[in-house]
Amino acid sequence: MNEQIRNLQAEIEGLPKGGISKKKINNTYYYYHQWKDTNGKRHYDIVSELEARELKEQIERRRELEKRLRTFAKEIEKHAVGTNEVNEDLDLKTNVIYGEELYDLVSVVDGFEKRECYDVLDKYLHGGVQDKICLLFGLRRTGKTTLVKQLIFSMNESEFSKTVYIKAKPTDTIADVNKDLKQLRRHGFRYIFIDEVTLISDFIDSASLFSDVYAATGMKIILSGTDSLGLYFAANEELYDRTVTVHTTFIPFREHARLLKIDSVDDYIRYGGTLKAGELRFEDNEVNSEEASFRDDESTRRYIDTAICKNIQHSLSFYEGGGHFRHLKKLYEADELTNAINRIVQDMNHEFTKEIILKRFISRDLRSAAQMLRSASDEKSRTDALDDIDITDVMNKLKKILGIREKEELRTTVSQAAAEEIREYLEALDLIEYADVESLSMSSEEEMSRIIFTQPGMRYCQAEALVYSLIRSKEFKELGEKDKVLIAHKILDDVKGIMLEDTVFLETKKTLPKSKKVFKLQFNVGEFDMVIYDITANTCEVYEIKHSGQSNPNQAKHLKREDFCSATERKYGKITGKYILYNGPDKCVDDNITYRNVATYLRNLL
Repeated sequence: MNEQIRNLQAEIEGLPKGGISKKKINNTYYYYHQWKDTNGKRHYDIVSELEARELKEQIERRRELEKRLRTFAKEIEKHAVGTNEVNEDLDLKTNVIYGEELYDLVSVVDGFEKRECYDVLDKYLHGGVQDKICLLFGLRRTGKTTLVKQLIFSMNESEFSKTVYIKAKPTDTIADVNKDLKQLRRHGFRYIFIDEVTLISDFIDSASLFSDVYAATGMKIILSGTDSLGLYFAANEELYDRTVTVHTTFIPFREHARLLKIDSVDDYIRYGGTLKAGELRFEDNEVNSEEASFRDDESTRRYIDTAICKNIQHSLSFYEGGGHFRHLKKLYEADELTNAINRIVQDMNHEFTKEIILKRFISRDLRSAAQMLRSASDEKSRTDALDDIDITDVMNKLKKILGIREKEELRTTVSQAAAEEIREYLEALDLIEYADVESLSMSSEEEMSRIIFTQPGMRYCQAEALVYSLIRSKEFKELGEKDKVLIAHKILDDVKGIMLEDTVFLETKKTLPKSKKVFKLQFNVGEFDMVIYDITANTCEVYEIKHSGQSNPNQAKHLKREDFCSATERKYGKITGKYILYNGPDKCVDDNITYRNVATYLRNLL
């Protein structure tokens, strides 16, 4: 057997490592050979299609030989220590996977790009953290299971032989898991991954078992689950400070662009929030669009039902024996909680869209849109289609329909206390964040904020559904289809503009050190879209954010106003930079104002 092992090792050494990937760029396919050297550094080589086929065959041969080598190594180790085969000694209650079966399970991720939070997980596994477990949680389709498989696949032979993966089932109990962990510890298993742990009915109330009994003896335990609110409850109640938490729900633009090879901020606004697009083929944009979680209103509703509503209900029903429903108890008992949660999410997005229509779109009305379409620089976009529309009538109808819809929504009421509780859980799920809004207005000194969705595709999809339902209502039956589409597109351009502001704001906020603060700054009339205040240095930078690929003097009008700038400096110190973020190229203009490409800005946030 030793000679067989030496022959296998020699053949493996002569075969290529890594994997082959294919990417489509400008309708041309490119092939890449990716592998890691002994220091863990990843390499990429462009190869021809023929070379890619040959390399793929050689890589598959290497994996087959490596699998055979592990089998031989296991046999030698078994006879060397004189122990019985593990399978004969273990009487396991749960679905425990290890050895060759585990390798087959995790090897599918070979060549996949890693999320940024992977390093935190890797540090937990291989660092000096003691007496703590790691909780990996986030909404569906944000990469939790893939991260677990990548961690296991990256282990060396010694670590892999001490690793198990447990796929929890609703029929499992903490008592079953406890019995299995005792046996696994006796057999030298040190790395424990438990997926879908929140399916175990008594997990939340008994989670301290993992940290107090097993992590304390040196085992490294990573728990993940679809019902991330259950992990949140466990972290804040049972486990206290004995956890390392890793969140996957928020996927910033830079990660979205890197993982899915979609480099457009507009595409991020349209589809961003999950990694469903690209799970099968990263390089195929058509598949990306078809597989997106937020492809249309129906797919978005399905995602909200499965990823959010069921998440909250399942976690609450298991937490404290179902005794933590508080103001949601009546809704739950009436089987109305799913509808209520859906309503709250939709209402927040409805309010967002309504505010854009009433305060931004109607305030500028269709006259500006008509003028822009009439004089567009691109001949294909140039049209006078809006010139013959009764603009005042369109605006009045939009206002009327919005008012009717609000009255209809009042028929099914959710109490203020219940709504606040649902919003609290949405925040715990990392779905919503609050953006600070400060004011230098003489009439307002109160603290203000606005809600930002961390999954932009969800908000955009519901905004799009509302806009098209308004435009296609009976009140607009006399309008031609082309006019309806033009009006809808102009409103949705404004939606994208505000969502671009939200994206920049949220991602800037999440990357700033504690010594800096980010907020929107309002004046009596007008505002700075974003201010970054350096508390230590008492200086600030001011930003305007424009959903446009062209520059024009009007975009900088607030940055040029002396009264705005002097009022800002009195409160937040010297202005050290004035910037306009937009979709065009970087450039400087007069008055020390710098244009910066927004995609580049977002990619460089770390």
